Amino acid sequence: MIEFYKYHGAGNDFIMIDNREGHFGVPEAEKVKLLCDRHFGIGGDGVILLESSKKADSAGSPQADCFMNYYNADGTLAEMCGNGVRCTAKFFLEQTKAKLKELQIDTRAGIKEITCNNNGSFSVNMGAPVFSHADFPNSPLVLENIEFSFVSMGNPHAVGFVKNVSDIDISQVGPKIENNSHFPNKINVEFVEKVSDNYFKVKVWERGCGATLACGTGACAVYAILKNRVRQDLTQKEITLEFPGGKLYLSENEKGEIILRGEAQFVFKGEIE
Repeated sequence: MIEFYKYHGAGNDFIMIDNREGHFGVPEAEKVKLLCDRHFGIGGDGVILLESSKKADSAGSPQADCFMNYYNADGTLAEMCGNGVRCTAKFFLEQTKAKLKELQIDTRAGIKEITCNNNGSFSVNMGAPVFSHADFPNSPLVLENIEFSFVSMGNPHAVGFVKNVSDIDISQVGPKIENNSHFPNKINVEFVEKVSDNYFKVKVWERGCGATLACGTGACAVYAILKNRVRQDLTQKEITLEFPGGKLYLSENEKGEIILRGEAQFVFKGEIE
């Protein structure tokens, strides 16, 4: 029997397993699919194995507090997940009973710095956006009658602006863009509606997951495109992105690194064979 915990960040939900002792092993794709199945399994947008950091300094000591071993709901590996890394931070603190205010979590997209805020939220330094990458074209493209711009936040994103996100049939349009031949490794897709200069509504189609209630790297991708492609004047310290599952808050530091802030919530725990 495997003990699991369920967490979510703005409705983006994850099955969390403490695998620091290595008992769970390396999950097969079919096992991950079954765990994430909302009818025949636990249900989730992905599986996160909490593991010991694989990176060490010159003295052999871990460079990070833990490693987030993340699998999409279809069993594929994911480089990074902004909501998942906040849930990993909360899960690590609750499993270890550590009283830390700063955490470093190792991911396939590098080590991420996490700040535990007094209001219970977590702020993650998601790094600087990358606008030139082998995963997508350098220039915007019109797909499904929407112009998309592209950015990597450790994983690739296509960001398109629409008049009303409620008009988007994401289950129809999302997979067409995800699997478009322009994207050799597929792509995450965000549809964005501007409400005001500092408030936006977003729908997201995640590569390997489908429609999700929120996406942390997607939120950062929207911020990056607003700042660097749309040239939006982001006058406030933070902007608000409203996803179907809740709100995420975005800003940047003096180095141009994007800071993602949001909550992480424990839902329930259990055991599964």
